[in-house]
Amino acid sequence: MAEEKKESWLNYLALSTVILAVCATLSTFKGGGFSTRSVMSQTQASDQWAYFQSKSIKGYLYEMQKEKLELELKTLGTKLPRTAAEEYGKKIDVYARKIAKYEEEKAEIQKAAKGYEGIRDDAQKHVQAFGIAVIFLQIAILLSSVAALVKKKYIWLIGVAVGLVGIVYFINGFFLYF
Repeated sequence: MAEEKKESWLNYLALSTVILAVCATLSTFKGGGFSTRSVMSQTQASDQWAYFQSKSIKGYLYEMQKEKLELELKTLGTKLPRTAAEEYGKKIDVYARKIAKYEEEKAEIQKAAKGYEGIRDDAQKHVQAFGIAVIFLQIAILLSSVAALVKKKYIWLIGVAVGLVGIVYFINGFFLYF
């Protein structure tokens, strides 16, 4: 039985399909890594916002207590003995310092939460680029497989063109050019 003559472009088809498969695998892997980073950063941001809220509540309680004491001091005014008025003043000052402390802590917590949100947003951009890369690369692999089965070079060339788009998105997943 005579062997069929192998067309030379089929070697390039096989090589290009392997390259596309490797890029698709790496895109999936990197996209998954960035997806995990996005979820973890969202969780950390949520934790920070919950911490921020607890500080807000504590600060509000001190504000209410301070306002209550100020109102009592104002209402009672000169009827209070001097030592009692001084005690009111000291307690009001303690509450004012605690309120200021909570406001400083809230600012730091808010900064941390926004930092985590920034990491999350950046990771989501990478995930999107890698996801688009996987789509194009898988279509290109499919077209290359069909081209090999039916031995039609033009189908493979279409697959290569689609694969190049996928590779561009794959590279973009790392560097975010666009």
